[in-house]
Amino acid sequence: MSILEQNQINTAENSEKQWQNIYMLGAITAFIAILGTIVDIIIGSSLGEGLASIPDTAIGKFAQFHENWLLGLYNLDLLNVCIIALMIPAYFALWAAHRRVNMAYVALAAIVYFVGATVFITNNSALAMLELSNKYAAASEAQKPLLAAAGEAMIARGAHGSPGAFAGFILSTIASTIMSFGMLKGRVFGRTTAYLGIIGSILLLVYVILVTFVPEVKNIAVIVAAPGGLLALAWTIMFTLKLFQIGRTMLTWKKEVQK
Repeated sequence: MSILEQNQINTAENSEKQWQNIYMLGAITAFIAILGTIVDIIIGSSLGEGLASIPDTAIGKFAQFHENWLLGLYNLDLLNVCIIALMIPAYFALWAAHRRVNMAYVALAAIVYFVGATVFITNNSALAMLELSNKYAAASEAQKPLLAAAGEAMIARGAHGSPGAFAGFILSTIASTIMSFGMLKGRVFGRTTAYLGIIGSILLLVYVILVTFVPEVKNIAVIVAAPGGLLALAWTIMFTLKLFQIGRTMLTWKKEVQK
């Protein structure tokens, strides 16, 4: 074997090892995100009043933080921030899995998701509201109206169901819809996986629009969100298992080449 041929083999092996690492990283972070989603479902189910239990005003949110700061952070989507951030490597891994087939769809989906995740994370007001609530509790009566006004600005910027949070939510959900169509056309993942993603994402799109622009039907919106969320969760579980499988397959291939 010539030096050139050996160099080509080494380059191919290094390239495949890098892609294998991407698949495994994406699968691992998606698995953690799945656990976070299950925790979200459990917490949401335990709060019997659902969206109606979320205070609408800054003073109400400050009071909730004072009573239970973890619940306050949850109601301001901090858990969703963590889940969305964890899914960034997963979307990159999904793009990598399709990089030789139907790249246009999945590349667009990944780009839209990255933009949506950035918007959602930067607009989230959970930690800022926690800090304001602490200051409000220690403030004088003269200072409290100013802190309440700052809190209202934070709510408008990124509270659950606010127009400020809408862009991040809607872009992330559109990205999952496009990615599911890419899976359907690319056939790297099964058709069942793709259809679960398409239907679940569409239902979540309806939910996000209703809860943002038709707040009087919040409880009805939850009826749409429940099946949409479960289908999206099933979609995530199925493509995560596939990413693990692809990663292990590439590891086996590498061992065979080395023999």
